[in-house]
Amino acid sequence: MTLTHHGAATALDQSCNGPLACHVEGFAAQLAGQGYAQNTVRAKCDLLADLSRWLQRRRLSLAALDEGRLTQFQASRRSRDRARRGDSATGQQLLQYLRGHDDIAAEVQHIDRSPAACLTRDFEEFLHAERGLSRSTVASYLPIVQRFLDERSGRKALRLEQLRPQDLHGFILRQIQRVSRSHGKGVVTALRAFLRFLLQRGAIQTDLARTLPGVANWRLSHLPKSLPDDQVERLLAGCDCSSPTGKRDYAILLLLARLGLRGGEVVAMTLEDLDWERGEIIVRGKGQRLERLPLPAEVGSALACYLCDVRPACATRHVFIRMMAPQQGLAGPVAICCIVRRALRRAGLDPKFKGAHLLRHSLATHLLRRGASLGEIGQLLRHRLPTTTQIYAKVDIAALRGIALPWPGGAS
Repeated sequence: MTLTHHGAATALDQSCNGPLACHVEGFAAQLAGQGYAQNTVRAKCDLLADLSRWLQRRRLSLAALDEGRLTQFQASRRSRDRARRGDSATGQQLLQYLRGHDDIAAEVQHIDRSPAACLTRDFEEFLHAERGLSRSTVASYLPIVQRFLDERSGRKALRLEQLRPQDLHGFILRQIQRVSRSHGKGVVTALRAFLRFLLQRGAIQTDLARTLPGVANWRLSHLPKSLPDDQVERLLAGCDCSSPTGKRDYAILLLLARLGLRGGEVVAMTLEDLDWERGEIIVRGKGQRLERLPLPAEVGSALACYLCDVRPACATRHVFIRMMAPQQGLAGPVAICCIVRRALRRAGLDPKFKGAHLLRHSLATHLLRRGASLGEIGQLLRHRLPTTTQIYAKVDIAALRGIALPWPGGAS
């Protein structure tokens, strides 16, 4: 059984009986389009054929196939010692494919009808529709609110009218004992948004958001974490640009190091965001803002090399995709952080902070030391407020010494 596109489907069709036989060609084509190797496509289609025969023996139609039937089939496959690693993922891919073609019913979603769950869904809709918050921000708020409601009532009546400041303060204290200070601030921010939502809909009569304490995590209290210029160059030089993964990672690291992009902005970048004629790049920043930045020749060259030599034609429009099948966009900012960490290891560097923001801070520090103003740095980094950029003033130690007051009783 070979899978050289057209002949593959014919060979598979001939060996497959049952209600799934007519889907072999389409499923194989989709897998091939997602970048799976021929042997992997063949193994996945073997499972499809086995499932089709299993359905036929039990006189089940294709419409009867769902998660429950799939679980039964996989148990049967294990009992016959035919189970393989990856069968579960293949089964889910097959169900998704069939649902995409309306051949089987959509998965029945279990909806939690508890008061807390219903209120959380209403809050989520409020954040999207009325506050216009990004998906990532909403996703960070919801678990905090869910924990608060679960602690308060579980599946019982919420009795929000009885909510007191002490209840909120106790929850905050318990939460900040298990997270960092910055995450503790996030707990308070999420609760404030939730309390304002409750006040707006009339569930509470007092503006309890005003009673929430702040979490001590003073801005400008630390130096921004950065790498010296020579270490940034060492990190970039450590990429193996003779390999596909190296070319992709080099382009990503240059976007971080030369343009100061955030990890999420790199992940969100699409092919339409690259304006080659103008030599510009569109950045999908915070708050769903679209901003244009000039595309330096070095960065443009690395992107062109990756796009021409590495990135295959595939369904997704994201610029950067996984190197292994299924070929789709990167999972999220954490993927960019992993690329930075691997680059640091290759370069033999071990800074305390190893996230994607390390290169953003390094760029700002480099520009300040070369004479750029805080306003210019803030413009490049796309800070909304000048105060956000002020932390980099602390990096210019020489200038700070010039304005420092003499220590009382010290040497003149």
